[in-house]
Amino acid sequence: MAASEEERHLTLTGDFDCDPSPLSTLRHSTSHVMAQAVKRLYPEVKLAIGPAIEDGFYYDFDRSTPFTTEDLARIEATMREITRADYRFERREMDRSEAIGFFRDHQEPFKVEILEGLDAPRVSLYQQGEFVDLCRGPHVASTGHVKHFKLLTSSGAYWRGSEKNPMLQRIYGTAWLTADELDKYLWRVEEAKKRDHRKLGRELDLFDFHDVAPGAPFWLPNGMVLIRELEKFAREALDATGYQEIATPLLIHKRLWEQSGHWEHYQDNMFKVEVEEELFTLKPMNCPPSTYVYRRSLRSYRDLPLRFSEMGRCHRNERSGTLTGLVRVRQFTQDDAHIYCRPDQLQDEITALLGLVREWYKVFTLEPSFKLSTRPEKYLGTREQWDDAERALSEALRANGIAYELNAGDGAFYGPKIDVDVHDVLGRQWQIATIQADLTMLPERFQLEYIDADGQPKRPVAIHRAIFGSYERFIGILTEHYAGAFPTWLAPVQARVLPISEKHAEYARSVWERLRGARIRADLDDRNEKLGYRIRDAQVRKVPYMLVVGERERAAGTVSLRPRTGEDVGTVLLDRVVGDLTREIAVRAPDLTVGRS
Repeated sequence: MAASEEERHLTLTGDFDCDPSPLSTLRHSTSHVMAQAVKRLYPEVKLAIGPAIEDGFYYDFDRSTPFTTEDLARIEATMREITRADYRFERREMDRSEAIGFFRDHQEPFKVEILEGLDAPRVSLYQQGEFVDLCRGPHVASTGHVKHFKLLTSSGAYWRGSEKNPMLQRIYGTAWLTADELDKYLWRVEEAKKRDHRKLGRELDLFDFHDVAPGAPFWLPNGMVLIRELEKFAREALDATGYQEIATPLLIHKRLWEQSGHWEHYQDNMFKVEVEEELFTLKPMNCPPSTYVYRRSLRSYRDLPLRFSEMGRCHRNERSGTLTGLVRVRQFTQDDAHIYCRPDQLQDEITALLGLVREWYKVFTLEPSFKLSTRPEKYLGTREQWDDAERALSEALRANGIAYELNAGDGAFYGPKIDVDVHDVLGRQWQIATIQADLTMLPERFQLEYIDADGQPKRPVAIHRAIFGSYERFIGILTEHYAGAFPTWLAPVQARVLPISEKHAEYARSVWERLRGARIRADLDDRNEKLGYRIRDAQVRKVPYMLVVGERERAAGTVSLRPRTGEDVGTVLLDRVVGDLTREIAVRAPDLTVGRS
């Protein structure tokens, strides 16, 4: 597996400090220009690392106070002075011991720490103007090539990602090869701020977070609508494709995790509970407990495949500094499934799973991409098992007509896998689904068996899969993808009835009751406020349809229909609105269609 940009800087892994592509090289050079500007303005600051990352770069500095917005503006202005000076990036090599002395003399303790942790006898440094940094390149020829950049934000970050280490100040920036690319990216950044699920979660009353339960959302009634609808969607699809739903306990004795191997490698991420001098944990995953359901009966080859689904609540002790809204939490519910099949059934099961994944994401207008990860250097099982499993996964991808990226050597130690990313409306990539073939971990460690046609016991293959990933993360992604304007079938409130004045309240209530009787999630806004104010409020709340009623509508049995998109569809018979809305919800339409045909 390729080292991250941070690892390259900390351990000198690989040949360079960044991917040598033109864009990554430019971003790496821009991080050096930023560090040079910071040292000019704040000479007392100490340097840590400054890698190129996806969409930009950052540099970590040891400073007693955070960088302010005004600081970032000063730094960016100084960066432009440096780029106009067009300093050459010059490489020089020296013995590691000499480099340690150099950075010790310049009072750069983090550079000294990095160097002292290396085995390399010689290292390289890069200089532009008066600025020198520990670096292996590559870089652009000179600072004059750094033109299209912007500093974005600053935040705290622990040195080497550990809370035990000093808190540093990190500045994020972006850099692009052209001005047009920079402008488009900055537009996406601003749009992403408007769509931030944490902001919309508060505004739309979906969920809250409180310090009494860090990393665990408090779901509000509107948010629970989303969860219930997604669970209903999942259960309908799984019932139709032969899954059996199970539920396993939240509190599990540690011996289960010792048997699975997770206790040795993962116990620091588990929440532990001592009961009657016995140690239990809140389960961090659903896989090992599902084996108890499989093992409760003697299985025949005719019984397979067995497809067990589980809406499994899990807990993981993530570091507090990594918690991010709904997309990184400590408590989450997975749309999990474990399929137990014969080796000769693996390809067909993966083929069906890939079809299911594509069907699900199509409903949410999410575009998936696929990566196949194959045998790592250290693995369990035989080479023949791995070859057969990798062939099954690749053939399943081809059978679905799916182009995929090959991640050679990046599989789990117990089997190859397919990772599925989705691309949202802003083009951002989110890792969500995993389809993991398990040749050895569950089958071998829990001694799973079935009786084959020859009467002999055999090991099944297990398939781990989650399509939403977790409901929390998926709802966070959907909230940003839709900017809170969920399709009608998902929307917490699907229609709002608005009487023009108090004298129309009785008809408005009858319309509202008619919608509720048709199992449409509707509410009635008969507050003593101007109609325009109430319409605007419904639009801000992202309600798909507003049904305005007055004397004319009461007399004709109609409503004046206004979608949240702003246009006035006009007067529509109430019967038609109810029928159209019911159909739009039933087919889970992605667009607003009521009254338009």
